[in-house]
Amino acid sequence: MAEINLLDTYPNLNRDVEARFALITEEHKRIAKQFGKDFFDGDRLAGYGGYKYDGRWLKVAEKFRDHCGLTGESSVLDVGCAKGFMLHDFMKTIPGIKVAGVDISEYAIANAMEDVKPYVMIADAKNLPFPDKSFDLVISITTLHNLPLEECKQAIREVQRVSKGHAFITLDSWRNDVERDRLFKWVLTGVTLMSTDDWKRLFAEVGYTGDYYWFIA
Repeated sequence: MAEINLLDTYPNLNRDVEARFALITEEHKRIAKQFGKDFFDGDRLAGYGGYKYDGRWLKVAEKFRDHCGLTGESSVLDVGCAKGFMLHDFMKTIPGIKVAGVDISEYAIANAMEDVKPYVMIADAKNLPFPDKSFDLVISITTLHNLPLEECKQAIREVQRVSKGHAFITLDSWRNDVERDRLFKWVLTGVTLMSTDDWKRLFAEVGYTGDYYWFIA
């Protein structure tokens, strides 16, 4: 298990936390937590404001390939895959790789990229529909903290269960009071929100041995 930023090639957005916080309402949060069309392709205050493919996961896929030693014989699962953009870029980066994705959003799965549609499904992270040790790499990026604490623990156990060895998760978190304040002003969907030290204690509790990093607002 290691704290490692495997997303350091992902574009670093300049977030105006205070300006957004002044506009967000409880209704925006309610809409976002439905993970439907409004979250992905509706008002920016209730989600992405248009979730479209732009190739930004290509360099991330290369990073995972090199870190985990992935080849065309490998397999990867994305828990919280949305429209499958990252899976698409894994397939483009590593020809022949076996991919799978799950998401609770019917809208996201219905609107997944055409080449990944055969490999994605609606499923709950707390009960992944795969046998033990099914995948060489299991990824979950900014997803599992959307569950209540006990369900979040179970989902992390599931990530561990279906992985043959490599796993990577990112979670909303903070390292100091300033980051904590910014995170609580930014989040729309997060439910289990903890400091980095508390997350590490949780990993030990549930037996998670994969890699991890944080979303810091």
